[in-house]
Amino acid sequence: MNGRSDAGAWVKSPLERLSLNQATVQSWGVRETIEGCARHGIPYVGLWRDKLAQEGVESARRLLEETGVKVSSLCRGGFFPAPTESERRERIDDNRRAIDEAAAVGTDVLVLVCGGIAGRDLEGSRRMVEEGIAEVLPYASERGVKLGIEPLHPMFAADRSVICTLGQAVAMAQRLDSAAVGVVVDVYHVWWDDQVYELIERATGRIIGFHVDDWLAPPPDVLMGRGMMGDGAIDLSGLFEAVARAGYDGPVEVEIFNRDIWETPADEVVALMKERYRRHVLGDG
Repeated sequence: MNGRSDAGAWVKSPLERLSLNQATVQSWGVRETIEGCARHGIPYVGLWRDKLAQEGVESARRLLEETGVKVSSLCRGGFFPAPTESERRERIDDNRRAIDEAAAVGTDVLVLVCGGIAGRDLEGSRRMVEEGIAEVLPYASERGVKLGIEPLHPMFAADRSVICTLGQAVAMAQRLDSAAVGVVVDVYHVWWDDQVYELIERATGRIIGFHVDDWLAPPPDVLMGRGMMGDGAIDLSGLFEAVARAGYDGPVEVEIFNRDIWETPADEVVALMKERYRRHVLGDG
């Protein structure tokens, strides 16, 4: 997936790396999402484990083979910090299951939402994340799956991820020093950082996922307040070009948590997503 530094080399056809993340179309299950991608000419889909479990891995594999749609990533592994050793072991075991599921549906990227704070111990929780990733890395490597450390906005530190900046994620990936671990850049979580462009450059060769959406001002909801591209404050094309310069040439996932979007007919959302992706991410007209 990695290795191309010319941003212009990304775009042979406007949609060739576009991926519809299931979070954007909550009314669709796996079958509807895969069939919707095929119908709208979207080559990739980002799957979520809860919906994959409802469809079944084998059924999903058949749908993917029939339609030719590819899986850009599976979400999610992670959630490593826990107050007891037994809970931590359960989470390690669940990450191994997630790795198996990723391999089964043909993706080489498992997105890690690393997990919130355990016992008010922020630094200890961060150590649990790194130790947890280190423990499952050999298993992931054997199965051809890369673990993508996704930093989340600091407002999610307590309950979703103690890895809050791209700098923390890149430093952790560097310490782990494995081809089977990298970082996922979601613009919603990193756009505000005054070092974001420097950190993306520092992540050269380690970026294994790129997610787009927008930051509404003010956000209507902390968790479910992401906007459609072009409706908010983020310089999407600037960040797109930055990750391309850093060597990332993989799929671009549109991942939007927003109740108003979820209540809109999904085919309308996908059509709008394609238009906004071309205009605001690719800068095409």
